[in-house]
Amino acid sequence: MQIVEYEEKYLEDVKDLLVELEEYLVSIDKDELDRVHPEYREKMALYDLADVNNNNGKCYLAIDNDRVVGLIMGCIFPYQEHDYLDYKCPNRGEITELIVTEKVRSKGIGKQLMNKMEAYFKEKGCEYVFVEVFGYNDRGFNFYSKDGYHNRMYHMIKKI
Repeated sequence: MQIVEYEEKYLEDVKDLLVELEEYLVSIDKDELDRVHPEYREKMALYDLADVNNNNGKCYLAIDNDRVVGLIMGCIFPYQEHDYLDYKCPNRGEITELIVTEKVRSKGIGKQLMNKMEAYFKEKGCEYVFVEVFGYNDRGFNFYSKDGYHNRMYHMIKKI
């Protein structure tokens, strides 16, 4: 298994992994707000990769037997002018996607992908890494918590 930077020849595998991730999120969404739109597979990877390209980001892939078994995407988003009014605005990277296919989970691949992205962020002068975890994603929350991540804010919802 090796970690490599994204190449277009892996686009179909990336699309499949992102669909797998979204289907998992749909399956645990107690609010039933998430969905896999019929155009999701064809469009979402392109949107995510455009974010990476436009925001000083990277996409790394875990390759096993010439097949993508995991991916991580991260960006270094710019702050808005008003952010400086109430926030110190340290340099920070943001993990935007992370998935390891179900068949090979719990083998350290996610950790290897995280290490690669964190090294990239550090090389770019980032002091912090941010990641959003879906509120019902206990597996994701536990994964990040074990790696030293902690809550800073809560995003709350109420149906009216």
